Amino acid sequence: MGILEDVFGFITSGSISGVPTIVWMILPLIIGVVVGYLLHKFLKIAVVIAVIVAIAAYLGYLSLSTASMASLVEQYGPMVVQYGTLLIGILPLGIGFIIGFAIGFLIAK
Repeated sequence: MGILEDVFGFITSGSISGVPTIVWMILPLIIGVVVGYLLHKFLKIAVVIAVIVAIAAYLGYLSLSTASMASLVEQYGPMVVQYGTLLIGILPLGIGFIIGFAIGFLIAK
């Protein structure tokens, strides 16, 4: 039980850069909840837009070429991966962000 007492003692008594440690631990969780919630809402809208685009492409009103989409993925794909890795890497206690993301995604209806 000595380890748990040390951990709880550090969380409740310490500070990092003048900010209490508990704030540094809760902040990624809150950010994760907000991001998960917003992503869930955005995905609902994105599915509707994707169906509309697919119908428009099927009827010939919109031209979708795989070459143009592949060039966009080649151009912006590494940048998206780099920024995603940076976001997860700089958040203190990144597991809090992941748990918050899952909670936010699940509570959105």
